[in-house]
Amino acid sequence: MEAFLIQQLIAEQAAGERPYLEFLRRDSMSLGLYALPAGGDDPQQPHHEDEVYYIVSGQGQITVGDETRPVEPGSIVFVAAHVHHKFHNITEDLKILVFFAPAETD
Repeated sequence: MEAFLIQQLIAEQAAGERPYLEFLRRDSMSLGLYALPAGGDDPQQPHHEDEVYYIVSGQGQITVGDETRPVEPGSIVFVAAHVHHKFHNITEDLKILVFFAPAETD
């Protein structure tokens, strides 16, 4: 079994120099923690994999394709592979669990 505590993942991500911390990788899926500061910019590009975002903390908005929605703790957003998406209007630091299936490629 592999088990994780969100507070430990947040601390590990914060101690690093990158906004994304991958903490689990299998051929079928990968998981990471993505952190974006209030007022920050989300530089990501579309991925080759389907992904699910779970908002752990923070407030902002996400645009997926041509649809925009607010996000807050407990929000879950599915983004299909190759679809443009971006977090924006971040009013409170976002901590986001990211699930890729299959595992994210570079």
